[in-house]
Amino acid sequence: MKCPACESNDDKVIDSRPAEDGSSIRRRRECLVCGSRFTTYERVEDMPLMVIKKDGSRQPFDRQKLIIGIMKSCEKRPITTEQIEHLIDNIEHTAMNALKREISTAEIGEQVLKQLRKIDEVAYVRFASVYRAFSDINSFISEISALTVGDEGSDDSTGSC
Repeated sequence: MKCPACESNDDKVIDSRPAEDGSSIRRRRECLVCGSRFTTYERVEDMPLMVIKKDGSRQPFDRQKLIIGIMKSCEKRPITTEQIEHLIDNIEHTAMNALKREISTAEIGEQVLKQLRKIDEVAYVRFASVYRAFSDINSFISEISALTVGDEGSDDSTGSC
């Protein structure tokens, strides 16, 4: 495993345990060159989940891409990496349990919004502003108003994840 700090391939596993749902193994590693510690996850490889983009093209589901997008909306918010990982796991499990091999960016975006709303309203509005491509302050006001009255937000799902 390549160290994220120094890119050395020389490391050792210092802790190994099943992840919460038992579908993966979480390994804590220590780089033998620089001493940096990092976490890896080992999962069973099965047929990849394909994402249908807005333009109709298809590409493999990329957890990292989704993590980056969600983390941007959660910046400086009291949301843990584990909560974000759990959110993405839920999206993957929902698709797999429905026996889907393809999922649209619109479905992913709506699922992220639904789960972020339960975790943190500020992160929810931040993600919604990019996902739904808010063009002016009225879009923000409308989304926040819908949030305060308990609606599921606006129905304008023209954004992409």
